[in-house]
Amino acid sequence: MVSVNRFSWFKYASPASFYPIAGKLLPWFATSAAVLTVIGLYIGLFVAPTDAQQGEAYRIIFIHVPAAWMSMFIYVVMAGYAALSLGFNARLSAMMASALAPTGALFTFIALWTGSLWGKPTWGTWWVWDARLTSELILLFLYIGFMALQAAIDDPRRADRAGGLLLLVGVVNIPIIYFSVQWWNTLHQGASVSLTAAPTMARTMLWGMLVMAIAFWMYSIAIALGRVRCIILEREAGREWLSEAEAATP
Repeated sequence: MVSVNRFSWFKYASPASFYPIAGKLLPWFATSAAVLTVIGLYIGLFVAPTDAQQGEAYRIIFIHVPAAWMSMFIYVVMAGYAALSLGFNARLSAMMASALAPTGALFTFIALWTGSLWGKPTWGTWWVWDARLTSELILLFLYIGFMALQAAIDDPRRADRAGGLLLLVGVVNIPIIYFSVQWWNTLHQGASVSLTAAPTMARTMLWGMLVMAIAFWMYSIAIALGRVRCIILEREAGREWLSEAEAATP
């Protein structure tokens, strides 16, 4: 009787198993990110039609909107990893949360920066303290606070626990960002893309935004894989399996 080895995700839940596969996957995600970014920018800058009301200034949405999506999505993923780390004492989950934090902060900053650039010709001002902008700024502070808290604690396990608690408390800010335009009177327009309704923009514009969102997603995965490998090297230094893995790396 032929035995069948079933694929198990739990096999890759340890740093020793995940380290080599992360190295193999990284170039694939990095290449996908580069190719999709070129395609998305081409659609957004050259194929998508000019907006009837905002003119060419609207094209910043092909960076702004995907960056804003990723800023929220990455935080939710980090909070999920924090829950796994705290609930199951999973070391790799805590490492992944740490690896994602700088990228999440980067996309939050890009969303705020491009939003200011878009707001000047649209609203006539660089910044207003409306609900969405303020809650997105709080999200940036949460990312920075998480990284600062972990850097301030020498013991990695204590740092992971403290950072994980901050992530779980701060995740309440995500629905505030998303629903702020519905709960309060803000300058932001309602969502142009929804899971429950047809999009309110031209199909070409929608495709450009979705391609850029996937490109940012691929970039986030590639950077996180590279960063988590560095974290594993730092925390697992001296272990026999790590020496063998480094020796096997061409």
